[in-house]
Amino acid sequence: MADVYRWRLAPDGLATRRQLRALGLRPGGQDVVAELHRTRRRKAPLVAYLYRVDRAKPVRPMTPGRAAALAAAMRARRTCPNCRTDAGYCIPRSLGMCVPCHDSP
Repeated sequence: MADVYRWRLAPDGLATRRQLRALGLRPGGQDVVAELHRTRRRKAPLVAYLYRVDRAKPVRPMTPGRAAALAAAMRARRTCPNCRTDAGYCIPRSLGMCVPCHDSP
């Protein structure tokens, strides 16, 4: 079982995925070393998984193919299925269409 630390009491050399990403690193296939628990009233604690910074690997660089695929995915999220125009923002999933199409009768 992984070690468990309370909120803000984890030792140096351990980091969450977000903290690794801010450092330009990724877990790189290593197992979770410890857990960080933040207690909450009347609810289960929040859990964050910690990884060793010294075993982390650098983030893979963005390739032209990955950049093109990401751009296409974001363009699809911005395109209204009704009027087929680029709304300039991500279409809300709750509406399923751009706001002008949703508001018009």
